[in-house]
Amino acid sequence: MELVTVFRTFRDAEAQVVRSRLDAAGIPATIRNEKSNLAGSAGIAGIEFLVDVPEVNAADARSLIDAPKDNPQ
Repeated sequence: MELVTVFRTFRDAEAQVVRSRLDAAGIPATIRNEKSNLAGSAGIAGIEFLVDVPEVNAADARSLIDAPKDNPQ
């Protein structure tokens, strides 16, 4: 199964929120570099957190991420 990065951030908390939204929508998601967060939700300078989903779910994931947060799909 090929994974695709659908979201990038330097803030762990933001990556966690995106992953939670995807999981709630039934889209399996993982965060790469989440174990690198030694400084709490602020993250470590230069560490980027990548939210990955299976390639077959990438379009749906991007649509969900781009949707207004106060208008759940």
